Amino acid sequence: MKYILFSLFSFLFLPLAAQTEKDSTETKGKVISYEQFKKQQSAHVIIKKPTDSVKPALETVVDTVQQVVETIVETAVEPTTAITIPVQSVELPVLKEFPEVDDFDEKLLQELYNNDMYDYMYDEIIQMDYSDAVLKSLPTDTLKARLKRINESTPFQIDYNPVLEQLINKKLSYQRVYMERLMTLSDYYFPLFEATLDKYDIPLEMKYLAVVESALDPRAKSRVGATGLWQFMFATGRDFDLEVNSYVDERMDPIKSTEAACKFLRSLYNIYGDWDLALAAYNSGPGNVNKAIRRSGGYKNYWNLRPYLPRETAGYVPAFQAMVYLYTYASEHGFQPQQTAHKTIATDTIHVKKMISLEHVAQFTDEDIETVQFHNPSYKLDVIPAISGRNYYLRLPVRAASKFVSNEDAVYAFAKAEFDKKEKPLPELVKAESRVVYRVKNGDYLGKIANKYGVKVSQLKRWNSLRSNNLKIGQRLYIHPRKPVTSSSSLATTTPSTYKVKSGDSLWKIANRYGITIAQIRKLNSGKTEDLQPGTTLKLK
Repeated sequence: MKYILFSLFSFLFLPLAAQTEKDSTETKGKVISYEQFKKQQSAHVIIKKPTDSVKPALETVVDTVQQVVETIVETAVEPTTAITIPVQSVELPVLKEFPEVDDFDEKLLQELYNNDMYDYMYDEIIQMDYSDAVLKSLPTDTLKARLKRINESTPFQIDYNPVLEQLINKKLSYQRVYMERLMTLSDYYFPLFEATLDKYDIPLEMKYLAVVESALDPRAKSRVGATGLWQFMFATGRDFDLEVNSYVDERMDPIKSTEAACKFLRSLYNIYGDWDLALAAYNSGPGNVNKAIRRSGGYKNYWNLRPYLPRETAGYVPAFQAMVYLYTYASEHGFQPQQTAHKTIATDTIHVKKMISLEHVAQFTDEDIETVQFHNPSYKLDVIPAISGRNYYLRLPVRAASKFVSNEDAVYAFAKAEFDKKEKPLPELVKAESRVVYRVKNGDYLGKIANKYGVKVSQLKRWNSLRSNNLKIGQRLYIHPRKPVTSSSSLATTTPSTYKVKSGDSLWKIANRYGITIAQIRKLNSGKTEDLQPGTTLKLK
């Protein structure tokens, strides 16, 4: 509870030991008040009017003209011709301002700073003592006692073992900078995780799973294609309604991917009734966990199953437990995370109505492009598309969001003008769920088929679980095309909306024919698939 409160209110305080070089000597060991915070913010705000943003450019032009004139006077005795230097005028739209709404934002921040817990958190930080020597090596007896206390307060089975001790000491000895960076990022992501974990009645310690999976990098991608904070594979993400197309990858969206991860974890717990096994199944799949249980002779404790699990999963749960310990006892080991520049409570979302790029947003709101990208990692090309029937959102710091909403028409007009200047059009949107089934013909080979559909041979092999380049005539291949196919000789079959069951049909045959899963058919046809009868109409989309 203490850490959750610290995450929520840590934006109220200036860090004691991890300041920037500029103000380390002035503010180290101090906690700022709300008034001081406002003074610091106003001191960093340079551009206060729309025209201010062009002043540096105009001043540079004036200085250049002066230098040229001075050079002519010094080097030419009798200049006979006048020199004209054209200066292009800059016209910017007048931005709308709503002072009364700015007051509301100010009062909201003041309420957050004046929360009842402020004094408590203030006292807690003031009383922190960093004078003691940092403990980099942990005695075994101390570790056992601390793990026992953690085990008493969590549904995970966290007991002492040499593997866990080795992992913890490794991070204490030479991964301190890495850990402090993670703890800094966690101030932004953990409040997002905790709200969704609580919604699905999942232990809040599960937030540390994202640290193990992706090091809190929403754009992280593994060598096998697992993507995002929670490392969803393509097929698994689609099963949990995470959209992936040419512009958007919702596996990288912190909120939507967390929702999907919680649904997945809850379903795994419903199977095993044990959170350690749910963790192992999240990493390696329920099938591997079930095989490990059989090979072990029926054991269901993770540590008894560990020798029978894949090598990666064998180190997965210990890595998770090490993170639980390090975050719980961070202050005892002298970890000093920096103050993060981003806070979830200081952001807002906007429903995007027209196509716009993150660069346009940054230019119009006077935000750094890195800040806009940080809050919107799911847009692969840094472009937010406008697609009928789909809703896409832009997350921004509160003040930037206010400026965007107040001048929405001007923002979209500016974005359209910029798009119109481009020589080449943006990539055509190709939805990832579109798939065709191709039947191999005489003379076909993987390279020929891949070129025909604009994909890679490696993708064809991955989509169809091919271990070699050998193909059989009549063999079906599932393909996600990247370009339209005009050849009429292809026997590709698109998925219809409905299908009437024929004699001899089965769910497997129908699913295999149209490139969908049995689970999808059952989900779309509740109550119709238990006893499949000829003439029954099934929904396939």
